[in-house]
Amino acid sequence: MEKEQTKKVIMRLTDEQKVILDSSGNVKIHAVAGSGKTSTLLEYARHRGKNKRILYIAFNKSVKLEALRRFECEGLSNIRVETAHSLAWSRIVPQFQYKVRASYKPWEISEMLKIKPLGKDPLTSVLIARHIGRFASLFCSQPQEKVQDLDYTDWVRDEKALGFVKKNYNRIIDGTRKFLALMNSGKIEIPHEFYLKKYQLCKPRLAYDIILFDEGQDASPVMLDVFLQQDHAVKLIVGDVHQQIYSWRYAVNALSGVDFKEYSLTASFRFPQTIADLAMAVLQWKTYLKNPLDVNIRGLGKKARTVSSRATIARTNLALLREAINFTCVGNSNRKIYFEGNLSTYTYASEGASIWDVFNLYTEKRDLIRDPMISKVRSFEELREYAELAEDAELLAMTIMVDEHGKMLPFYLKRLKENHLEDSCKDRAEMIFSTVHKCKGLEYDSVTLEDDFVTEKKLIRLTEKNELSAPEKDQLNEEINLLYVAISRSRGRITVPNSIFGEHSPYCQSVKSGNRRQSEENARKQEIQKEKLLNAGQYWRQQDDDRLRFLTTKGSPVKKIAEEMGRSRGAIFSRMRKLGIG
Repeated sequence: MEKEQTKKVIMRLTDEQKVILDSSGNVKIHAVAGSGKTSTLLEYARHRGKNKRILYIAFNKSVKLEALRRFECEGLSNIRVETAHSLAWSRIVPQFQYKVRASYKPWEISEMLKIKPLGKDPLTSVLIARHIGRFASLFCSQPQEKVQDLDYTDWVRDEKALGFVKKNYNRIIDGTRKFLALMNSGKIEIPHEFYLKKYQLCKPRLAYDIILFDEGQDASPVMLDVFLQQDHAVKLIVGDVHQQIYSWRYAVNALSGVDFKEYSLTASFRFPQTIADLAMAVLQWKTYLKNPLDVNIRGLGKKARTVSSRATIARTNLALLREAINFTCVGNSNRKIYFEGNLSTYTYASEGASIWDVFNLYTEKRDLIRDPMISKVRSFEELREYAELAEDAELLAMTIMVDEHGKMLPFYLKRLKENHLEDSCKDRAEMIFSTVHKCKGLEYDSVTLEDDFVTEKKLIRLTEKNELSAPEKDQLNEEINLLYVAISRSRGRITVPNSIFGEHSPYCQSVKSGNRRQSEENARKQEIQKEKLLNAGQYWRQQDDDRLRFLTTKGSPVKKIAEEMGRSRGAIFSRMRKLGIG
């Protein structure tokens, strides 16, 4: 009976999958979205026999649990499934009796290390502490053995932030060493990244014959170092270079960095060829960056006759909250919604600041501010300046959101909360809202994209007029990847804003014509005249300030300046006040 079941599964495999099963030695697999990676790894493991000890390193806990379920159902008891962190935890945390926490806020680091402010500005001590925290995270993510082996300035992109870091580099690197030393001694709680780093420094030997490494395009450099040191084991790494979207977490594309025998999975079972063509059209934009490109995606999925799940996907929290407010506060106020990852994660920054604290600073209700760092800020403008110098995109987006909606914001957020469904009722939502990062690995019957993604027009403009640096090219490459990942969440229906391809693009017209409800939804958006803010939430660079001064001196109206610079009128007014112009 078992042989018959195995034969049935093997017959469903594609020719590409069968070739991988028959491979030998170290292997890397380029797998497009929806190509059945887990099924391929399962069959690869089964093909090796039950006498082989196999370790599967999953990308996160949810992937781990799903893989465990699949492997157990197939009776593959010789496979151990772990994430990088669960593997490291079992070795490091009990041995050193560490206590673990999620992360440290900048103000906590400032108080812990007794950092003194620069001059009379108390916020500078918190700013230095934020860079200490980021430098510590950088070290914990990289394979280098000593802090001094890294140059933190290589990882700071914003010009103003870079100037601040260079001026205070000695204080930042000394504080980073002290912070890490406190963790290592166990005098303070450690974040998860620390025990993973310590695991890598211990140079563990993994007692397995075969090691499978998933999502290799966004590999943790420290875990990749551990993986590559296992010379005794056969190694397989799988991923999609075009789905690399976590470089801001210091993740690296391991597929390009390993010299393994190369295979491909080009058939997607998630979506039909229309979506595949759209995805390939976006990936072709990489040629503007002079990146070599050889991509082929075959869409073998079938569009469902009925739509059970609808999702709106944005690049940023800012654009997503804007559209969710439009969806629930314009017209029918009882439309049920669901946010992937929970609504609260979109109103709190990763370091703990709440949009309510930002709002209370904006309305000068200081007694209601709970965040210790924001309570020290003297003005709303000073908070925005801090967010820029700290390269804190989440906090900066909150200031823009508050500045745009003003005193109506509490009403809007209350309506979102009232209409938000619990996890168990997600399938009842009229619309699911998510950023690209939060819906990675998920799929929906129908997808609507927001207009905060990179556009072909913007790419052409940037590459024609400027000689881009390597970091700038990498950033734009990842922006293209974000759009590709968003498109590939669709099982067959998708609405793409005209701004992404251009109003007369065949891709926009073809994907919009297939669904009446989506066309109506798009028309509704046009009726409320939603602004297309391509640069919303982006840092103000020196050239942006210079451009704003020029346009103001020229006498251009604020509305026209906002359209040209791709920002909201509120953001333009705010920046003008800060620069003392207009």
